[in-house]
Amino acid sequence: MRIKTQHCARAGRSPCPHPTAALRRERLLIVGCGDVGLRVASLLQGRWRVRAVTRRADAADGIRARGATPVCADLDAPASLRRLGGLAPRVLHLAPPPNQGTDDPRTAALLHALSRSGTTHTLVYGSTTGVYGDAQGARFDESRPVAPATDRARRRVAAEQRLLAWGQRPGRRACRLRIPGIYAADRPGGHPRERLLRGTPALVASEDVYTNHIHADDLARACVLTLLRGAAQRSYHVCDDTDLTMGDYFDLVAALSGLPAPRRITRAQARQELSPMQLSFMGESRRLINRRLKTELRLALRHPTVREGLTAG
Repeated sequence: MRIKTQHCARAGRSPCPHPTAALRRERLLIVGCGDVGLRVASLLQGRWRVRAVTRRADAADGIRARGATPVCADLDAPASLRRLGGLAPRVLHLAPPPNQGTDDPRTAALLHALSRSGTTHTLVYGSTTGVYGDAQGARFDESRPVAPATDRARRRVAAEQRLLAWGQRPGRRACRLRIPGIYAADRPGGHPRERLLRGTPALVASEDVYTNHIHADDLARACVLTLLRGAAQRSYHVCDDTDLTMGDYFDLVAALSGLPAPRRITRAQARQELSPMQLSFMGESRRLINRRLKTELRLALRHPTVREGLTAG
């Protein structure tokens, strides 16, 4: 990933004589270092000083293998977060909210800890496109108001609002990445063909919904570019150029994997067969415009559609 000199100036730092020198000086704290966080650490290995928060001792070796330093802390235990504020001027927050309620106390605790030292000036938060609710297949950009329809999405909106309030202070820059379905063959949970192998059905075409996707490697690159180029208080759709309904997407997965296409059922049948979580994904239809991703962050997608991403593995 090439980083030009002027990016340092746009990120709030003085111009630097050589981009590599600037990268060597950068420090980053990753909070929620799961699959995507580890991919980010790999991208920056040997160039940035990366620390990654984990509450699991067995995850430390995996973090070290990506060139990052593990930091033991737990977002559900605010006292363990006290030393995070002084670790890095840039923070990538990828930790999910709790599984219950309509608020996100984890993000509240993190922002409180970061505010104690005043060191952090850039925070990028990995949110979800679920904050928009059901758009009935409409195509839209980031200016669309949020309309969360589930508690899971309401927790994300609460986190975004806290982030925006934190970013209002002078010298701070807060960015939100609204992320759809993430896929990659080497991602935990595996290739999307696993859904086919489980026999999960899709909706009939007349009742199907549009979904959005991003390859995990492109998402990791978008995270890095947002840390460098993201505008203050800005949100970004981190999705590829795919324009498919959910059923057509899994038909494509089946064709590329040599598997039978999923069985098609009506929404009424789905309510009888599927879990509330599965139903919630089948109840929201959106087509996201990713112009900001390409023009502001200047990300050239390596997997511009799911066909390229699925073929690549």
